[in-house]
Amino acid sequence: MTEQTVLSSLEGGVLKLTLNRPDRLNSFNEDMHLALRAGIQRAHDEPAIRAVLLTGAGRGFCAGQDLGQRDPRKGGPKPDLGQTLDTLYNPTLRLMRDLDKPIICAVNGVAAGAGANIAFVCDIVLAAKSAKFIQAFSKIGLIPDAGGSWSLARILGEPRAKALTLTAEPLPAETAADWGLIWKAVEDDALMDEATALAARMAAGPTVGLGLTKRLIQAAATNDLDTHLDMERDCQRKAGLTDDYAEGVTAFLEKRPSNFKGQ
Repeated sequence: MTEQTVLSSLEGGVLKLTLNRPDRLNSFNEDMHLALRAGIQRAHDEPAIRAVLLTGAGRGFCAGQDLGQRDPRKGGPKPDLGQTLDTLYNPTLRLMRDLDKPIICAVNGVAAGAGANIAFVCDIVLAAKSAKFIQAFSKIGLIPDAGGSWSLARILGEPRAKALTLTAEPLPAETAADWGLIWKAVEDDALMDEATALAARMAAGPTVGLGLTKRLIQAAATNDLDTHLDMERDCQRKAGLTDDYAEGVTAFLEKRPSNFKGQ
């Protein structure tokens, strides 16, 4: 029987994707790579999906790449890890970054290597207080991949990014939240309830406006002010033409909750 490496369910506009190799701390093999990518592509393709919730099964979020499949003691040619990134990691990361819908990540345990960096590509990250983020690459002679050297430098700045990646010291969830690397650390037994509620809130929101906001924030670091003001103008024009904008203003004037449809 084929292992279902990523569990998926759709409820209330939220596509929940659960990394599902708990016996390997949800480390990536090729099947899990492709299953996660298929899930993110589904979120692109289906209008009924208005938010994504990503988490892990068992006691960890994701331990990165499954190194058991690359045991050098077995002999054979040396691996082309650049090809692994080109064909497996990077297409998925680009899909996640380009998704015009919020991705919520619930880190339920250790997030190591690429597992940590995939979390950082998500839009809002919550972590259990017992969780730790580990840039484990230097322990095996590699560089931070899955966008790690990009995300950490942009979010934390050069000193902390270098220290985390060169030392491979575990970063507790509460420190990650204090440093602004994730949104918040919550009690372990409250993590999934809080993440699920947040994902539902995002799915009930004005989807077009949220997606445009995500795009603007992502572009801000590389745009100059004039370019960004023009981008804001164009995005606001698009948002103002949506039915959700009309509903939001109407609800405000009528002093009632908005009933957004994602259009």
